[in-house]
Formats: sequence, structure tokens, C-alpha cells
Amino acid sequence: MPVSVRLLSKFPRLGASSRLRMLQYLPSLDRLGIAVDHQPLLSDAYVKALHEGRSYTSRMLAGCHYVKRIRELSRKNTSDLDWVEGELLPFLPRGFEKAFMRGRRPFVAEYDDALFHRYDLSPSASVRSMLGTKIDAVMRDSACVIAGNRYLAEHAQRAGAARVEMIPTVVDASRYTPVVHRERERLVIGWIGSPVTQHYLHALHGVLREICTRHNALLRLIGARSDIAEYLPGVPLECVPWTEQSEAALLSGVDVGIMPLLDGPWERGKCGYKLIQYMACGLPVLASPIGVNSDLVRSGVNGFLPMSTDDWIDTLSLLLGSVEVRQRLGMAGRLRVETELCIRVQAPRLAEIMRGVAGR
Repeated sequence: MPVSVRLLSKFPRLGASSRLRMLQYLPSLDRLGIAVDHQPLLSDAYVKALHEGRSYTSRMLAGCHYVKRIRELSRKNTSDLDWVEGELLPFLPRGFEKAFMRGRRPFVAEYDDALFHRYDLSPSASVRSMLGTKIDAVMRDSACVIAGNRYLAEHAQRAGAARVEMIPTVVDASRYTPVVHRERERLVIGWIGSPVTQHYLHALHGVLREICTRHNALLRLIGARSDIAEYLPGVPLECVPWTEQSEAALLSGVDVGIMPLLDGPWERGKCGYKLIQYMACGLPVLASPIGVNSDLVRSGVNGFLPMSTDDWIDTLSLLLGSVEVRQRLGMAGRLRVETELCIRVQAPRLAEIMRGVAGR
């Protein structure tokens, strides 16, 4: 008998967190006997408005979507369990969420970011006071917390969650074809992300200008806004719009993938998805040694973890200067994706968690 799950994600498919942590699993879960009814909080129109900086439009849409979510929570729930992305109603207290629930079922709480820091480290004293412990309460109320990395898992354990499972963010490896590295006239340094995260590139301005000049390289930014060029003067770059359909092909034209980060509490909660995408394409990776990056990148095996400006310059020079090194490190990354960081490996684990929570 199938297990029925009501999926209460934050976004539909255009939202990266919902797509990667939840929606990309749905075909595999269906084959494994887990029937999912998807009820997102927000819409693709909201995501587009947010990325385009249309704050008034995004706020108006959010208000309408909150009404829809409250109606969903209030209706009779016949599923075996709920699968919740982070929280049900962002910026409302946990008591409000519970008040709207009808026919409560056990739920699995899903985290791929340090969502708790949105509240407990908020610059607003009122937010810290009213919501600082909200996510801890959600974790305690859940039948199981699924965390994307150790930082999140350890927080859930400290919060008193009854059960904590760690599942990394993964890719569908079949969508990515490993590149064959070769000499070519102009090498490409790649970055993939969104306008929300493009500011991490600012700190690499000097490194990228030096490396692109030395190696006649190009910086390809997939998903960034064109205004990033203002912060990277002297760096030859191209900004390419992101789409789910084109991302794998765009990455296949890259020689090295980078993921710079700042060292802060929010960054320690990230799950390193862009690194996994690079590795799936057979690309060597360079990442700041922050949070899960230090687990995903094995220095000298599938990439490097540069700390200083000189480290970034030296390791980028090494990779851009050697086809053999790029090929060897890229294939090591691809192998790790195939054996650990793909849907084929992790979907059965997720299905087993769902069956356990549902009492099957």
C-alpha cells in the first residue's frame, strides 16, 4: 500500500531549495511507493519578482499566498504524513502555525539552509524575541528532521528533535555529461547561482582579474544579474540567464567551477549544491573552506580549498595550466557524485524515512 504524503514546500519548481531538496525526488519516490500531493506556499511569479528586485509585487503576492496556505492547513488532511520545508508560515510564530492545523499528522521537517539564523540572528530585537526559537520548536515537533549537512543536523539535535537524518543535496546524474578536458584557445571559469548569492564573487575581484589576464580566461556567470560587472571591473565575463533546461549544457562549456563564500553562520548552513553540479559535469572545483564545502571537496583529489588570495591564484593557475590535472580531479568528482551525491543513491533512503514516519 503506498504511503501518502502532503508536501508543504516553500516554492514551486522555480525555487531552488524546493526543487532540489524535494521536487526532484518525486518521480523516484512515486516508483518507490510514496505518493506525494504537492502544495507550495509561494508561486513562480513571486520568485521572479524577488529576483528582479520588485519588492512591492513580491510582498503583495506573498500575502495572497499566505491566505491560500492557511486554507490548505485548515482543510481535512487525509495523508499519512506531511513533508514540510523549514516552516509553514515564515515570520509568523509557531503557535499560529499549529492553530491552523486540522487533523494533525506526523511530519518530516526539511532543511538545506540555516533557517533558524534568519530569526535568532536578526537585527530586529522584536524578531529575535518572538521568533528566535521558532525553528527549534518546529524541529522538536517533527517526527524527523532531514538536514542537508552536519551544521544543520547538529542544530536539530541540540533543539531536541526526536530523530535527525542527514541527506546531502544531490543531482540527477543522468542530466549531466562529464566533459572531456582539452586544450583550447580560451578557458572558462564557471559560477552558477542566483542574484541573491552573486555578492560572494566580489571578494575574488583581484584574483579573477589576475587569473583571466594571465591565462586569457573568461568568467561565465550562470544566473547572475548583469550589474555584477560593476563589482568586477577588468574581468572579462559573460552573464548567462539560468534555466533548469539549460544549466547542464551551460556548465559543460566550463573548465573549472568556483564557489567563494564568506565565513559566517548563514554560510556554514549551506549545502554546496553548485559544487555538486560542477562535480557531476566532471569539473575540478575551487571552494572556500566553509561549512559543507570542506566535506565535499577533497583537496588535491577533486578540487582545492583555497584560503588566501595567493591560494586562489595558485590553485586556479594550476588547474587552468594543466589539462591532465583538470581531467583527473574532474573524474574524481564525477565518481563521488555517482556513488554518493545522486538521486539514485539517496531516494531509497528518503523513501525509507517516509515509510518509518508513516508507521509502515
